[in-house]
Amino acid sequence: MYKWIMSVLFFGACAFGLIFLMVSSKPEKSENEAAAEAGKPQLKITASNFKFDQAEYKVKKGETLQVVVKNSEGVHGIDIAQLGISLSGKELSKEVTFDKPGTYEIMCNVPCGAGHVNMKAKLIVE
Repeated sequence: MYKWIMSVLFFGACAFGLIFLMVSSKPEKSENEAAAEAGKPQLKITASNFKFDQAEYKVKKGETLQVVVKNSEGVHGIDIAQLGISLSGKELSKEVTFDKPGTYEIMCNVPCGAGHVNMKAKLIVE
């Protein structure tokens, strides 16, 4: 009988702990979500294995945007060398003022596999 009571108490405590964790834990907002809620305009670049979601991204000269990299498949980052933008790892968001018009190459800066060298897009600052 003692084992039965201890088993009931143990499983009851586990159930109580799980319920407490579900009720009390709120998911933390990522920097990207916080920027979106703050109303900051974004340049969102979504990366999947060996490609970006768009071949070209366009922004206006003088515009200040939160550049955000979202990985939908695999682990990626971006490098826009001519503008000094490099995002990877935990830093996947950065506020940038696009003050130099031109066409710039966006490259994946995280070795992501066989198609990594072809993972490129263009950023056009008009």
